Amino acid sequence: MKNNFFKNITVISVIILLSSSCVSKKNVVYLQQGVTENKEDKESKSLNYEPVLQVDDVLLIVVSAENPEVAIPYNLNITPLQGTILNAVSPYSLQSYLIDKDGNIDFPILGKIKLGGLTRIDAIQKIKILLEPHLKDPSVNLRILNFKISVIGEVARPGSYPIQSERITLLEALSLAGDLTIYGNRNSILIIREKEGMKTIEKVDITKRDFINSPYYYLCQNDQIYVEPNKTKVNASVIGPDVTVAFSALSILVTILALTIKFK
Repeated sequence: MKNNFFKNITVISVIILLSSSCVSKKNVVYLQQGVTENKEDKESKSLNYEPVLQVDDVLLIVVSAENPEVAIPYNLNITPLQGTILNAVSPYSLQSYLIDKDGNIDFPILGKIKLGGLTRIDAIQKIKILLEPHLKDPSVNLRILNFKISVIGEVARPGSYPIQSERITLLEALSLAGDLTIYGNRNSILIIREKEGMKTIEKVDITKRDFINSPYYYLCQNDQIYVEPNKTKVNASVIGPDVTVAFSALSILVTILALTIKFK
């Protein structure tokens, strides 16, 4: 009778411990089968992605022409380069442009140009059109210098990450942060995004394959990603580490008692 009692207690203790620590496969695996669009739709969305210029973006804009001397007045004053990424391009660095609260930059000779809300390609085209009356076949190179994303929550390396390519996916951002921990909620990743002065919060489920068609698959500059803790982590924090240790100790104690009685 006693043996059955202790066996039952042991089984119950093991079940409690396992149920408190296990995580379902469907909540861990990325890009599981789900509703997807056809191949053409997915390809067109990927190819059409372009970052949109925002207030407080810092831009590098270089104007060139057939005659380099003619283009000099349309570039900001040059200053000696001090270990920036432009070192591979030239021994000098052009000063940057800051998009003001109204979406404008102050461009040499041309004056204020509204670039906020335009894609990078549209901004280049707009500047080229404004330069054509002054320069023959002008060329414009534009880059966002302060493109960065932030990742916090249940990831291995939370932090802010500068992006050189101006094009990054959510999965790539999570990879930079060392991927989600086992306690990260893959069904509910929050993306905080600012657009035209308004902040939005969107939930993304990366366990569903069709999330690659979401407007949040590609990230925008200054996006903030928050990985929520899953139920296992939340329950553990409610129960507390002391209770978990107590369960383990109780399980060991019951097992020892059961074995002792069995061999008496």
